Amino acid sequence: MRLLMLGGTEFVGRAAVEAALGRGWDVTVFHRGRHEAPPGVRSLLGDRTAPGGLAALADDPGEWDVVVDTWSAAPHAVRDTARLLRGRAGRYVYVSSRSVYAWGRPARFDEDAPLVEGASADAEQTAYPQDKRGGELAVLDAFGADRSVLVRAGLILGPYENIGRLPWWLGRMARGGPVLAPGPRDLPLQYVDVRDLAEWIVLAAERELSGPYNLVSPQGHATMGTLLDACARVTGGAAELRWTEPGVILEAGIEPWTELPVWVPPGSDLYEALHSADVSRAVGAGLVCRPVEETVADTWRWLQDLGGVVPQRPDRPRSGLDPEVEAKVLASGAGT
Repeated sequence: MRLLMLGGTEFVGRAAVEAALGRGWDVTVFHRGRHEAPPGVRSLLGDRTAPGGLAALADDPGEWDVVVDTWSAAPHAVRDTARLLRGRAGRYVYVSSRSVYAWGRPARFDEDAPLVEGASADAEQTAYPQDKRGGELAVLDAFGADRSVLVRAGLILGPYENIGRLPWWLGRMARGGPVLAPGPRDLPLQYVDVRDLAEWIVLAAERELSGPYNLVSPQGHATMGTLLDACARVTGGAAELRWTEPGVILEAGIEPWTELPVWVPPGSDLYEALHSADVSRAVGAGLVCRPVEETVADTWRWLQDLGGVVPQRPDRPRSGLDPEVEAKVLASGAGT
């Protein structure tokens, strides 16, 4: 199999490249040159946001069985790339997002749930949901529904993470002491290890799948308890989890998801949106999710190899809770 990876030097793209190389694929990576490409690939350099930025791709004579694209900014960049490649690639896999579903989605929503309005393949960058849906529309326009795979991922964790969610929790546990642990402890989570996402992507290409897929673990694959217990254990066990009721956290003005990464209060619209999707279609098409303990341990090992310098996407806000806020809430008697 021949893969053209658009990006391929960070997080999801890098994991997809490594999964393809692990299967003996021939891999070409088109990227901006800001980060070193994985060993074993052929590199083409260009910036999709710049005039003439696709020149290296346009001038290259290559043809590919599959293109994988993780773009999350202006949809017209996906439009231009997909149109350029529609006669040179067999299938286009676009890593989209469950954010493309309209707000107020029901519990256990599947791929037929209503989608956001106002998206266009020709748009400049606007809001994340419309940008991702616009990217989907661009791929569908160029490749058609039968040669497109829309990977609607949710929360993605694991090695190479450049958003800072799991790395923040691991760093906080490594500092030790009482830790504000957002409850309830048995709150079901949905996420996908980036390597499981990558393996599913290459499997989808091999099987010539098409259509949209919700790509996260089945609900209950992990809980806040199993996730944070694993973080505390792998970092040395010096952290003392103080499980705190959602109401106490919200009354303290702490923002779910951003200040306490991964966590959102049960029963909220945000919880239903993030942690209650029907993923039976992806599971039926081969999705396999590794244990949360493995995801946590491997991410911690990767962070240690980096020497404590955690990569951070410049277009995403930093995650995590101010230590003074945490200490104040804990001092008030919160947590058990």
